[in-house]
Amino acid sequence: MRIQNCVGALLLAAGLVPGAAFAEEPSDGLVVTAFRTPVAEDRVASSVTVLDQAAIEQQQPLALTDLLVRTPGISLSRNGGYGTTTTLRIRGADSGQTVMVIDGMRLADPSSTAGGYGFANLFIDDLARVEILRGPQAILWGSDAIGGVINVQTARATRPIEGSASFEAGTRETLGARAAVGGTSDFIDWRVSGSTFTTDGISARANGTEDDGYRRKAASGSATLHFAPTVSLDLRGYWADARNEFDSTSGDAPVYGTTREWSAYAGLNVALLDGRFLNRLAILHSDTARDNYDPRRKRRPLNFDADGRVRRYEYQGTFTASDAVQLVFGAEREEQRMTNASPADTAAAYARLPSEANTNSVYGQVRLTPVEGLTVNGGVRHDDQSRFGGNTVVSAGAAWSVARTGTRLRASYDEGYKAPSLYQLFSLYGSTALRPEEAKGWEAGIDQKLGDILTLSATWFERKTDNLIDFAYCPTAGTLPEVCYVPGTDETRFGYYANVRKSHAKGIELGASLQWRGLFATGNYSRIVAEDRTQGATYGFQLARVPRNLANGELGYAFPFGLKASVAVRYSGRTFDRAGSSLRLDDYWLTDLRAEWKLLDGLTLYGRVENVGDVDYQTANGYGSLGRTVYAGIRSRF
Repeated sequence: MRIQNCVGALLLAAGLVPGAAFAEEPSDGLVVTAFRTPVAEDRVASSVTVLDQAAIEQQQPLALTDLLVRTPGISLSRNGGYGTTTTLRIRGADSGQTVMVIDGMRLADPSSTAGGYGFANLFIDDLARVEILRGPQAILWGSDAIGGVINVQTARATRPIEGSASFEAGTRETLGARAAVGGTSDFIDWRVSGSTFTTDGISARANGTEDDGYRRKAASGSATLHFAPTVSLDLRGYWADARNEFDSTSGDAPVYGTTREWSAYAGLNVALLDGRFLNRLAILHSDTARDNYDPRRKRRPLNFDADGRVRRYEYQGTFTASDAVQLVFGAEREEQRMTNASPADTAAAYARLPSEANTNSVYGQVRLTPVEGLTVNGGVRHDDQSRFGGNTVVSAGAAWSVARTGTRLRASYDEGYKAPSLYQLFSLYGSTALRPEEAKGWEAGIDQKLGDILTLSATWFERKTDNLIDFAYCPTAGTLPEVCYVPGTDETRFGYYANVRKSHAKGIELGASLQWRGLFATGNYSRIVAEDRTQGATYGFQLARVPRNLANGELGYAFPFGLKASVAVRYSGRTFDRAGSSLRLDDYWLTDLRAEWKLLDGLTLYGRVENVGDVDYQTANGYGSLGRTVYAGIRSRF
């Protein structure tokens, strides 16, 4: 009955406003991720962090994760230096439970274990805006949006012809360069960019002595063709090619991997009814190819071959009935494909095992402003997946802004889910009986501005997640159950994926920023109690590699002659290394020094020292981390 009502509501909305919406370009004070259409920040009920280009450049990050880890509620674990396996957690939810979007293109690798995006190879490149939406957000983003959504956008041209370039060098033979050029006209707005990065790195294993290097090349591009005042076509693309060295679990090894990923987007935008009814019809395609090599092999160095592909068809509509009523609704189809193989050390041909899953979705969300300053929203989504069937989620929220006091109160209830990945379903250890992971969460917060000098924020959140998929081990003695045999064979296996876990996360996120004359300061603190709620020996344990305490801070001064300098600190509390393990990873403090000097209009010299104290720490047991590192660079715009 609930599903029928949901679908009926969507059909009614479609009958009233028969079209689809396209995402407009953001401007200052707008948030795109919250509703997949621009929304004033003071009307958003969920917890959102927005970083513009100035904020990004001030922190001087290399990888996107360098930036994200300094925002509330986010922790990071990495198996060595840049390019190695990287896991990002929002409020304790794994990377596979986070949606990653770049320029409207949703990135994911169906061939990975959890089916999400691997953050190891996404660098800052030409990024000009980063938005982090925390909490379950399945209404508009579908599967995987349990922890939240990370939406990044590359720069857009604002003049007939313009460009930018930067070059950076640092410790461990690190070199990076970026360049971009673009322009605008009555018919076309366009921009293309390219980057390259290389470093000798560090040993991936903490006990290793050889460096494990990393190199990466990437490019992105966007173009908007204006066929008429109300009709346009968006074309976007992203490509990256990386090679990273890593170690075996025991120490140094000559093994390495390659990752090639690309995404493409084409979207037709049509505005009707004097711009009140916006329509977007789009097709997206992404492909990720991962190969691992071991040169010690005699016949075939290749020992792992995986390819994941996703194609999405999207229709979205936004109808603004008045300043007080806005509807967002749409339909989507996602087609996931995967092939993988672990070739033997022989010259014989090997088979890549294919698997697939399709998802059809409809969704709708309404946003109302019944009185000045008060915005309420509610939404529903239904997904029908070819493997596990249907799933429906709902959400509701409200934001109340008082302009004269600079106060904003917000609260929301959201649901999320994560479909089993193709690897969890069809690999050697897969099970087609898996059900989707399901999450329900709520949060309440307050934001307070004290003039143009000080901004304070506080958010309390809770999230309950059921049917978590984990690896279950088969018994070592006695009669084996049927699930301990590889499906369709009489071959035994030592384990399989199953819905065996539950978790509960709650906590508080505090933030503050100050700007007074040349003085600036920012800080945030997160308390995340993310516990295993699975009956058994691990009940009540903090989830693996999720620190209960996180903190960040920066204090600096901008001098009138163009020099800006700051000191930044980051704290990560103690964590368990693995579920059910008593091994703890120590807490740590890291301190960075940053400076930039504007030599000329459009020309800036910058540099930083990361981990000034050369602190030895680990985010994953047995894996190394970067010690003291010095970088210097120059960037220009014309």
